[in-house]
Amino acid sequence: MDQPKRLRGRPKNFTDKPKESRIQSLDRALDVLGFVASRSGLTLTEIADELGQSPATVYRILTTFSARGALETDPVSQEWFIGPESFRIGSAFIRRSGLVQRARPAMRTLMVETGETANLGVENDGKVLFLSQVETHENIRAFFPPGAQSPMYASGIGKALLAHAGKNSIDRYIAQSTFAEFTKNTICNQNALRDELLQIKKQGYAFDNEEKSTGMRCVAAPIFNNFGETVAGLSISGPSQRLTLDRIDQIGDLVKQQANMISHSLGHGV
Repeated sequence: MDQPKRLRGRPKNFTDKPKESRIQSLDRALDVLGFVASRSGLTLTEIADELGQSPATVYRILTTFSARGALETDPVSQEWFIGPESFRIGSAFIRRSGLVQRARPAMRTLMVETGETANLGVENDGKVLFLSQVETHENIRAFFPPGAQSPMYASGIGKALLAHAGKNSIDRYIAQSTFAEFTKNTICNQNALRDELLQIKKQGYAFDNEEKSTGMRCVAAPIFNNFGETVAGLSISGPSQRLTLDRIDQIGDLVKQQANMISHSLGHGV
């Protein structure tokens, strides 16, 4: 009987048992790094309490990351923040496809034409991961910094990506998801979400009508690669008093137009 081929990037005689293969101390360290990155300034006690780890262990992790520049601490407040080395490492993900560079001109155009913040995001582990943003000059604005995440079902970009994912992928996502009600407009009903996704695919853009945050709206369209696969989403987001319902169709057309231009630059339809 033929032996299965060894996957590239793994040592010889390697048995793929995920629980045995993972380094627990590294897992704990990355939990700390991810938690600090998700907040704006955290104390040692807050980190240890939230993660259920001992302060001594967390402190060793923090100081190790600090020595490498991945974390920083304020000597006065004793709060911990993400460091420049984390940004450098994370930027490698963005550079991998060139997607951000190709999307930036379209994002700037959208911001100028609509007066609102433009966003670029991808699907990552069942959530939207925001890669880039061009902020409006308005004082009140939407803010999704690179690295921030949002549920697919309560996000304009997320719904735009889901709508073009195919029935099997949609079924799998819905079966594996827990639908939290963030606002009174959040779509938590599975059948309602399916109907919404059909409408999005038909009209070509998605509309987040205060479904994640009360007072904030978003209009998004998918970006396709040369194989016709959805690889990202482009959106405009802003406060509801400026993104009024009578503007949604017009903005939807603008977002679709710029998303199509990015898709074309990636080889779609060429």
